[in-house]
Amino acid sequence: MAPGTSDRRKLTILGSTGSIGTNTLDVIAQLGGRERFDILALTGSGNVELLARQARDVGAKLAVTADETLFAALKDALSGSGINVAAGKSGLIEAADMDAEWVMAAIVGTPGLAPTLTAAHRGADIALANKECLVSAGDLFVKAVSAGGGRLIPVDSEHSAIFQSLERDQRHAVERIILTASGGPFRTATLEDMRNVTVETARAHPNWSMGLKISIGSASMFNKAFEMIEARHLFDVRPEQIEVIVHPQSIIHSMVGYSDGAVMAQLGVPDMRTAIGYALTYPRRTALDVERLDFAKLARLDFEAPDETRFPALRLARTALERGGLQGAVLNSAEEAAFDAFVEGRIGFLRMAEIVEAVMDRMAHLPPAAHMDDIVAADEEARRIATELLS
Repeated sequence: MAPGTSDRRKLTILGSTGSIGTNTLDVIAQLGGRERFDILALTGSGNVELLARQARDVGAKLAVTADETLFAALKDALSGSGINVAAGKSGLIEAADMDAEWVMAAIVGTPGLAPTLTAAHRGADIALANKECLVSAGDLFVKAVSAGGGRLIPVDSEHSAIFQSLERDQRHAVERIILTASGGPFRTATLEDMRNVTVETARAHPNWSMGLKISIGSASMFNKAFEMIEARHLFDVRPEQIEVIVHPQSIIHSMVGYSDGAVMAQLGVPDMRTAIGYALTYPRRTALDVERLDFAKLARLDFEAPDETRFPALRLARTALERGGLQGAVLNSAEEAAFDAFVEGRIGFLRMAEIVEAVMDRMAHLPPAAHMDDIVAADEEARRIATELLS
């Protein structure tokens, strides 16, 4: 049912306790809350207190924690509410398989892949904030969305900007996709400075408020590397058509260049609620209580080329795009293993990219995935090699 009608839309939020999930609930509240939307399921992981509070607030039918050891805690927190409780991988699949028309896919990491594919197969509109669906399983995921008959609407600010800047009936004229990058907290840092980076300094993004995984991914530019691969699948462009430009103010969220020399850009104050609201009400726009861009105060917009010596993740993304096959899945899994090692203090910040590159080189000749089992196998092997390299 199209947004704006009197009928309540059925929604599910996979990953409701993270930054995307909490912002999604804020947008839903702004746009009418329980009067307009029927929240079927919410899922989270470790923060069961927040998950239970969210479920009670929106009247969810089902609450799921991905951590099976927290099932009893979540059940206790929702005692007497009438809200069903589930846990683990099967619980996430159950949530995704409910008949929500619109599903926010915001589970961070590989665990978000299977439930998002489940929702896609049954024809839900997918608001995609999970990078792994396209990085690890791009071709399979796009085919699943197409076969299911739902719509795929990107929520990452960069891909939402591109989605909004693509002129109807002008896809033939798209010359280049230009992804903007803030440069993160280490945009001007030297390689020597970056050798001594801590988790706390890496998570301190200058413009956006995000979770730990995404913040550190932004600092290392692995997030941008993933976005390059996502853009390839989302917009059906060749790898050489994808560019990255550093834009410290994060006001231009990304751009589309056309064959006549025109460049279309989407601008706005850094606030994920704008992209979330667009995905929720697409193809209509609706009023949101977010800060408006004041050009007089802004005064200037700066741009610079990315430094792939200090941020080799961008080079690794191009390598994955050129090699094809399962290199996206390998890159993603190796990065997750390296990220965990960095957060746990077992390796330094710069060592993450070295580990990823070594794993990619050892798994450089895998054929494209025929089904999910191929992706699971590549994921497991990449993690095994990364563990070996980290030991």
